[in-house]
Order: sequence, then structure tokens, then C-alpha cells
Amino acid sequence: MLQPLRRRTWAPRGQTPIHRAWRRHDRLSVLAALTLSPLQKRIGIYLSYQQENFRAPSVVQFVRHLHRQLGCKLILVWDRWSVHRSAARELLRNTPAWLQIEWLPSYAPELNPVEAMWSYTKHGQLANFLPDDIQDLEDAVVESISDQHYDTKLKQSFFQTAQLNL
Repeated sequence: MLQPLRRRTWAPRGQTPIHRAWRRHDRLSVLAALTLSPLQKRIGIYLSYQQENFRAPSVVQFVRHLHRQLGCKLILVWDRWSVHRSAARELLRNTPAWLQIEWLPSYAPELNPVEAMWSYTKHGQLANFLPDDIQDLEDAVVESISDQHYDTKLKQSFFQTAQLNL
């Protein structure tokens, strides 16, 4: 959202940092996938973002685009978000040959490496960030994820946080 995620910070003694933010409720919805190449163990990051909430058709489109980009069979590991469940029904109805879906246990974000990536982005790189508008927020998110894309050890840490061996 356009509201800053406030975190503790350092400042010179007597100079309390102040964020001047007004009640802004615009949001940027971002869908992400961490991919793992089974042979080379290469980790990739793929994104889709929009200003309204994601619904099943957008998720289906994202997965199909991901399949076209990678050109191979996919095993999706999804949480049980209602939009994921709806998208899974649609995908499996129309494209069962190249897709397999595995479900994470309910209420277990600590097992999802994508959640670790979002935590790093929101609570780390974008903490205390006060965007001017949605475009500024979008630019910051894309820059943060782009930086992560080139950091192999960081991407591996997302899987380690989820206790998944590569």
C-alpha cells in the first residue's frame, strides 16, 4: 500500500525521524513465482503486478505465461489462498499435461519461500519507504525484486528459511 511500513531506524540524537503520510489506500498487488531448475538448481524470479486485487483469471494467465517462458512442465507449490484454489481448478481442467500442483499446509507461510522473499522486500528494502504515488511504489518494488534476481545467495536463503533443501 502507499502507507509506509514503519520500522525502527537510526537518527542523530534529538532528531526523531518523521514520516509525513496521509491516509492513502491505493495499492499495488504483486504476484510472484520463485522457480527452481531441477538439473541446474538455478533459481528464477517472475513477477506480475496490477493495481487491483488479483483474481483467478489473472493467476491463470500468469501461470500460462510462466509455462510459455520456461517451456517445460511445472510443479506449482501453492498456499491455500482462495484465488489459488480457483485458478488451480481452471488450470487443471484445461491444461493437465504440463502442470502438477502441490499444496502447502493451511496457515503455514513459514514453509513458502515466496513469503520469505516478500518479507525481505517489505520489511527490509522497502521499510520506511514513503512512495509519492503508485508508480513510485511499483518502481521501488520492481527495483527491489530486480536486485534480488541477481543475488544467488539471497534467493537460496528464501528456500533455507522455508527449510527446503536445494
